[in-house]
Amino acid sequence: MKLPTVPSIFPPRPASENLIHRIISGFSNDTDPSRFQEAGCAVCGQLTLLTKLKSLNKVDVSYEPLINPLARKKEKFSLDESDDDLNSPILDPDCSHMCESCLGSLKKGKRPLKSLANFLWIGKVPRVLQDLTYGEKMLIARVRHNRCLVRVSSGRAKMIANAIMFTNPTVKVYKTLPPSRQELSEVLAVVFIGPANPTEEDFKRTPMFVRRNKVADALEWLKLNHSDYASLNISKDNLDTYEEEGIPVVVDYKRSDVNEGNKIPSAMSKHDMEEEEGTEDGPCPFTIHGLTGPEYAKMSMQTLKLKALQHLENRGKTLKVGHDETPQSMYDNPQIYPQMFPWLFPYGLGGLTQAVHKKKLSDAEHKKLLLMYHDKRFQTDLYFPIIAFNHEQLKAGTTGSFLLARRRNFNSVASQLQKVNKSVLADLAKRMSEGERVKPETEDEKLCFSILDNLDH
Repeated sequence: MKLPTVPSIFPPRPASENLIHRIISGFSNDTDPSRFQEAGCAVCGQLTLLTKLKSLNKVDVSYEPLINPLARKKEKFSLDESDDDLNSPILDPDCSHMCESCLGSLKKGKRPLKSLANFLWIGKVPRVLQDLTYGEKMLIARVRHNRCLVRVSSGRAKMIANAIMFTNPTVKVYKTLPPSRQELSEVLAVVFIGPANPTEEDFKRTPMFVRRNKVADALEWLKLNHSDYASLNISKDNLDTYEEEGIPVVVDYKRSDVNEGNKIPSAMSKHDMEEEEGTEDGPCPFTIHGLTGPEYAKMSMQTLKLKALQHLENRGKTLKVGHDETPQSMYDNPQIYPQMFPWLFPYGLGGLTQAVHKKKLSDAEHKKLLLMYHDKRFQTDLYFPIIAFNHEQLKAGTTGSFLLARRRNFNSVASQLQKVNKSVLADLAKRMSEGERVKPETEDEKLCFSILDNLDH
């Protein structure tokens, strides 16, 4: 169909006063604070538009469904204290509104699915766990789930830090903290690049700076209050090996030309004319990168390893990988995240994949709730978002799982895997997935079953 021709007028006529008024009014309405201001819901803790919240003073509902003594804890300052007086409704004390969704459930006398009382309470972050540096966080986390290379770049005036993080599908749980300096050096490497050797003042500006007393205070508080730290052994011997203030691992120094900036050329666009980035004083900006994102979702594990190796070789540093004798999966384990991020889950409660949430609240949905928590602790954390998203990518991968072999069986399993008949293995997998009870008969089938006996999923 031929479109009608629209006569064009050039130059266009000046805008009328009426049009100008409508444009200005529309802009003013769209940018009014009421359009985007948010506050937290006292019931679920979620950031919500103010226009969709109601003041608790104007809400007339029973809070009885929000009573759940098992879903929260009281802050302790000594071992003699107990978790008494927890029979009141669970409402966030820092919030004074309620969202429409929670209000609707309470009007029906039901506990809202996303309410803090539904085992989603995480508690307020105590002062002792606030303002921790990245290095200090590594010393207080009970679970080690990655290896990390930190690159600190100093130009003529400005400094910036970048880190590349590699997540493991298995994690190690520490029974003693802080880890020894030798253990820490196996999973953390720091490279300083600049025209002059780094000074103590330079170290203080980096995210790897550690204050020994801050670490000790944090561990003592966690042992009293965090559900996964009660049995923790706080090692004074390990703690004393760290300086009162300083970088906890050996720093490799690479000299750069005094006329060079501190930017990575490959990360600059042709329009980027600044030679340096970062700050001239105070804590330097810190960015964490990781093997995550849609471009990695379809990569095989071998390809991911090659990508990681390539990055490490480009930086001239390799990291040794160690695992616990009984490695734990990061999936279907409600206490993994509280142990990875004790500064975000200070009481060890509110973890993911809890049995009570099965088929009601997915792992991904729970992570969205955490990222929208009203105090923004999860949004502003250095690496919670990237780790949480990376785990989703790993789970969404084509393999969807990983295999473990005991050290004593590794050589035997590796040899057997080279001999396995792939077509027989595929046929067995298909038959077993359809519910058939398979009894190995041929030698190839017996070999497949022998491998399965020596592997943990």
